[in-house]
Amino acid sequence: MHIAPEDLRRCWFLAGPTASGKSDVALILAEQLGAEIIALDSMTLYRGMDIGTAKPTAAERARVPHHLFDVLDPDEEYSVAEYVTACAAIVPEVLSRDRMPLFVGGTGLYLRSLLRGVFEGPPADWELRRQLTEEMERRGVAVLHERLQAIDPVTAARLSPNDVRRVIRALEVHAVTGRPLSDQQTQPPLPCGLRPPHVYWLEPPRAWLHERIRRRVERMFAAGLTDEVRRLLDGPRPLSHTARQAIGYKEVIDWLEAGSGDPAEVAALIQTRTRQFAKRQHTWFRNLEECTSIAIAGTESPEEIAAVIIEGAREQD
Repeated sequence: MHIAPEDLRRCWFLAGPTASGKSDVALILAEQLGAEIIALDSMTLYRGMDIGTAKPTAAERARVPHHLFDVLDPDEEYSVAEYVTACAAIVPEVLSRDRMPLFVGGTGLYLRSLLRGVFEGPPADWELRRQLTEEMERRGVAVLHERLQAIDPVTAARLSPNDVRRVIRALEVHAVTGRPLSDQQTQPPLPCGLRPPHVYWLEPPRAWLHERIRRRVERMFAAGLTDEVRRLLDGPRPLSHTARQAIGYKEVIDWLEAGSGDPAEVAALIQTRTRQFAKRQHTWFRNLEECTSIAIAGTESPEEIAAVIIEGAREQD
């Protein structure tokens, strides 16, 4: 299932790397456009994963209706196709209320799938996945990523070695089809006249973003990230592989399960991996020709950035 083309053209999108200030700008945009926010994020879907995902607060959600937050238990997996199907149901509902769907987040694969459609790929080969998972547990995640680098360097460059679920899926697709995943995930963009005109991403200076990431991780620990992870681990069912691999959660889980280590080193590792993730996000959005870059200096207020976007949209229209 996909969003009907005529509905897709009425949607707005605000993407960008983590910690770039998307959520604050989105609230202003939503209030000025009469919009409802739809999460464009693979981790804010999970209940109980609040601090580590920088999820909108209850007060922020009270200002503007939000969708696709807290819809999964932490033991559940969720595919890109399921996400797009959920969006295809939500968008007409929002439009029926004479409101604007505003997608906000940093998951590039979700954005591309909404704009270009989903590559379904072959059905899951559960036996192969089991074998690859066992090998990963025996030999480490780097082994699988190195194998992917040899057969599909384009996908390997896009995926972190810690994104085990997607690394395994890419190896599975190659094993089943004999072709690299990157050769098959080549859905072209829609023609200019059919694609949504309002797809924006915030492009901040690297040094400014790195400092924002440093402070954000510090705030997460001060707000109780460690206790949040403990509660998740003490839940009635084991965390899904996706939930366990979320940046911030994986590092704290490893630390707690090891029973030793310096919390400051854990925070520093999260900051490093978040910076690396932000770099990959930057690459995603820069390479999507549907996206319009909104260069920011880091000194603007959310209101000023929203005004730039709205003024640009008026000129475009």
